[in-house]
Amino acid sequence: MKKRNRLLSPSQQTRLFKSERMTPHKNRHFIFVSVLAVVGIFLTTIVLATNKPAATSQSKIIKLPELDQEMHQLAMPVTKPVLTTPADDSKFSVETDTQRAGKPDDTLPANDIILHHDIVAAEKLHLLSDHIEDSNNNKVQASVSVEENLDWREVEIIPGDNLSLIFPRLGLTASDVFNVAQTEDAKPLLNLKPGQLLRVGVEPADGDDSANLIALELQLDPIKTLVLNAVDQGFVAETHEREIDKRQQILAGEIQSSLFVDGQKAGMSDKLIMEMAHIFGWDIDFALDLRQGDSFKVIYNENYLDGDKIDDGEILAAEFTNRGKSFRAMRFTDSEGRSQYFTPDGASMRKAFTRTPVPISRISSGFNPNRKHPVLKTNRPHRGVDYAASTGTPILATGDGKVSFVGNKSGYGRTVILSHGGRYTTLFAHMSRYKSGIKPGQRVSQGDVIGYIGSSGLATGPHLHYEFRVNGVHKNPLTVELPKAEALPEQYRQQFANVAQLMMARLDNVRIPTLALNTD
Repeated sequence: MKKRNRLLSPSQQTRLFKSERMTPHKNRHFIFVSVLAVVGIFLTTIVLATNKPAATSQSKIIKLPELDQEMHQLAMPVTKPVLTTPADDSKFSVETDTQRAGKPDDTLPANDIILHHDIVAAEKLHLLSDHIEDSNNNKVQASVSVEENLDWREVEIIPGDNLSLIFPRLGLTASDVFNVAQTEDAKPLLNLKPGQLLRVGVEPADGDDSANLIALELQLDPIKTLVLNAVDQGFVAETHEREIDKRQQILAGEIQSSLFVDGQKAGMSDKLIMEMAHIFGWDIDFALDLRQGDSFKVIYNENYLDGDKIDDGEILAAEFTNRGKSFRAMRFTDSEGRSQYFTPDGASMRKAFTRTPVPISRISSGFNPNRKHPVLKTNRPHRGVDYAASTGTPILATGDGKVSFVGNKSGYGRTVILSHGGRYTTLFAHMSRYKSGIKPGQRVSQGDVIGYIGSSGLATGPHLHYEFRVNGVHKNPLTVELPKAEALPEQYRQQFANVAQLMMARLDNVRIPTLALNTD
């Protein structure tokens, strides 16, 4: 079967390879559409150019309370000044937009400098700041005035007084007692002592006879006062200290009978005698080593308040000569406020332990493994040292440590045992009573009072039985080698040396008064 090719007609072939123009009616349609587009763009441009912008936010003048008219002008439009620099750089001139209006542009220098900050607004803001500061000062003064206008009532504490008894007499309630009791650092108010002065600042309450507690003051001593002030939630406590006047004094004395008696003859108070004994207690056993002819020199402070002496202050430097050997000590306070005593070359006077827990006493019985017990009348080792003193004499911790036992311990009677770093332990027995508040687990520092001498347990009279143990083995407290404390840190050496040189020179110039012996 034969295939036949379909051929285009001659007319179709001619149109396929020949370009034809648009017909006249199609050309008119294209021109009409173009004209409409141009007209539309033109009209849109005119509308946008003549249309008003959308409503913009306008600043309003807000009248601030208690501000003068000058302050309210801060909300007004301010003309921006123009800072111009003349060609000769001789002066700067400032002119506002209003002053500039009407001037031809060619009258201004070419190097005009427009300030980027509004000078006038800045000045007014400064005035506003001063006004606010004055307002704050007025508020502070008003607060002080309120405190000064409180009704202050004074109460002198009598035996048996406490806040629960005092507050109702002042028109205060049990809730005031509770709020004060919950205040941090207000413990002295819960342990009032007879003779203390309590001042209470109150303001009348609305509608009844009660009063609102606003402030409270308790005089702890002539220098310190505990102050409580009301806040939104309860009270806040502070301790205020008055500034005291310190005056240096020098005294000296010689031992003829005892440290206590001869110290008093030299003019020392009991406080100074105890402090001196504690300073030199690591090197001298004042219960055993004192000899007639020993001497001492002391430089110390006296504290004055309002021109009157209130007490003796701290010892600044001291010297004690025992059996011909002199020991010197000087007080030094570091940058953290810690005070210690050092030798003139910077070695610590302090050891890890003192020799004696009762500096002013006598030894009634020494360390003796074969001693006969005075009560049981049997041979029983005496593994400690007995210090005889009157009942109630304070007993001091011989080293820093932790209380491991408080209570009655068979023949020891009332006993306290201290643990010192796990290796050392000390025992104090036959006490009449313990220091108030002492309990197992409590930390104590060297020199802290832990109890008072008595005769509890198997004892023939008031004394302290003191034991010193190393790894559980009893050692003679009078002869055991005691570890030393750290020396003065290197960073304070030069400062200490400068002060120590002056103090030691003053001690060198002190003469020991010679006392005539009583030969009767």
